Amino acid sequence: MRQYSSKFMALLNGTLAMMPLSLAVMPWGFLAGSFAIDSGLAPLEGQAMSAILFAGAAQLVAMGMIKSGASLLTMVITIFFITSRHFLYGLSMRPHIADLPFRWRFTLGFLLTDELFALCGHQSPKKFDPWYALGAGASFYLIWNIATLVGIVIGAQIPDLQQYGLEFAVAATFIAIVVPTIKSLSVLLAAASALFASVVFALLDVEVGLVLASLIGMTVGYITEEKSQR
Repeated sequence: MRQYSSKFMALLNGTLAMMPLSLAVMPWGFLAGSFAIDSGLAPLEGQAMSAILFAGAAQLVAMGMIKSGASLLTMVITIFFITSRHFLYGLSMRPHIADLPFRWRFTLGFLLTDELFALCGHQSPKKFDPWYALGAGASFYLIWNIATLVGIVIGAQIPDLQQYGLEFAVAATFIAIVVPTIKSLSVLLAAASALFASVVFALLDVEVGLVLASLIGMTVGYITEEKSQR
C-alpha cells in the first residue's frame, strides 16, 4: 500500500511542478487548434496533430506549410530540423531511463518535450523518478490536447484567431524555460548569442535561421565552457 501511495505522490508532484508551464502553453494550444481549422484540416485531423505529433512549433509550421501547399518531403525535412533538438534531449536523458523497461522508455520518450526536459533534465540519474516524470509529461500532454480541442471549437466560430497575438505564448513559455537555467557565463553567452543570431537571421529572412542560431549558441557555450575549465 505504501508503494502505491509513493507512486501516486510522485505523479501528483510531477503534475503540480509542470502546472505553471502547462497553463502557460494553453494559448499556444488554442492557436494550434484554430490554425488547424484555418489551414483546411478537419477537426479530427487537427486534434490528431496534437495527439500523435505532439510538438507545438512543428505543428504550427506544418499547418502553415499545408496551407501554402508545400510538398510532403519539404514538410518532413523542415520538421526534422525543427525537432532535431529532441535528439540531444534523448541523449542527455539516456542515463536516467536506460535501465527502465521498454514501456517506460517508450512512454517517456513520447512525452519528452522542452518543458519536461527543463523539469527533469537537471536531475541526476540516481534522483530521477519515472513516476514524477510521467505525472509531469502526461499532465502536459492532456492539457495540450484539451487546449487544442478548445482552439478547434473556437477556430470554427472565430476565424483568424492568430491575429489576437496568442503566439506570444510560444515566446513566454521558452523564456520561462531558459531564464532559470542561466546560472553560468557559458550558458549566458550561449543564450545571448543564439538570441542575437536568431534576430539577425529573421531580418535576413533565412529559412533555417533558428537551426543555425541554435548551433551558434551551442558552439559559443561549448567554447566558453572549455576555456573556463582550463
